Amino acid sequence: MFDVFGSVKGLLKLDSVCIDNNVFRLHYKATVIILIAFSLLVTSRQYIGDPIDCIVDEIPLAVMDTYCWIYSTFTIPNRLGGRPGIDVAHPGVSSHNENDEVKYHKYYQWVCFVLFFQAILFYVPRYLWKTWEGGRIKMLVLDLNCPVVSEDCKADRKKLLVDYFSTNLHTQNFYAIRFFICEALNFINVVGQIYFMDFFLDGEFTNYGADVIRFTEMEPEDREDPMSRVFPKVTKCTFHKYGPSGTVQKFDGLCVLPLNIVNEKIYVFLWFWFVFLSVVTGIALLYRAAVIMGPQIRMYLLRARSRLAPQEQIEAISRKCQIGDWFVLYQLGKNIDPLVYKELVADLAKKLEGKETV
Repeated sequence: MFDVFGSVKGLLKLDSVCIDNNVFRLHYKATVIILIAFSLLVTSRQYIGDPIDCIVDEIPLAVMDTYCWIYSTFTIPNRLGGRPGIDVAHPGVSSHNENDEVKYHKYYQWVCFVLFFQAILFYVPRYLWKTWEGGRIKMLVLDLNCPVVSEDCKADRKKLLVDYFSTNLHTQNFYAIRFFICEALNFINVVGQIYFMDFFLDGEFTNYGADVIRFTEMEPEDREDPMSRVFPKVTKCTFHKYGPSGTVQKFDGLCVLPLNIVNEKIYVFLWFWFVFLSVVTGIALLYRAAVIMGPQIRMYLLRARSRLAPQEQIEAISRKCQIGDWFVLYQLGKNIDPLVYKELVADLAKKLEGKETV
């Protein structure tokens, strides 16, 4: 477990060179850390603590606990609204007949594994982008992110960068497109995972957070707790065995699931987090579409990134740059010292204008 925590701690480190953006980091840093932390929390309660306790007559409690944990427990959905202790023993726990709907709860053994699997899926776009990126920005930065660099060294490295841009002009579009693909994958992943969790929880996740908010605003006698419906703390379990004469005997037991106290809070948080992440990523995709379609927007963004550079130099560079050239130059602006970046923009503008004149 400490090894896993060590790897999670590595995600908290700031990268020396930035190759993505804040929205991207919400996916592969914040969300991955959240999911792995929740997975470890559930694992510690599930496999170190006591995840289920059942009571039933004539059956050894250890046998009943193991049986109900393996084969799942159930509740009666149409008994969720009764008054506990008067109409029903607990929400969803009451006597039932063949006509009553029975809902089995089979997910709780898998929560820790599913959360860890989701964390892996959230890291996939980052892994793809790191593989495709290949350390290009780090190589181009050439330690120019350090403000203390000798003038000779700085001049040599700026010249290398200007020559690189001049030589590779209009050849970097595919590099930018691959980053945009990873941004789209982030959005597809978070929306897909919302529906995946809805499938995992038998169609209860998509409205879960909204139902919890609605529940807190209702009158106590009228409300039905959605957390008790999705994550019941007390359930039923039926055990069958042969009697002395070979007749099948049925034993009806009550099971307490203390782990669901944790699960219900985890999935309430995840509902709000995934909704927030979907909205933010969707807005980021709209912004990215505007950047791709609007050369004027790219010029304004480059001007904002290089505030110290004169406007005419930014305009000269923007006229010559395609989307890939702009993207690499914009990424460099995140990593290079502002004063050095201003000089780089000036040298690049002169180089491109001289090339255009020739």
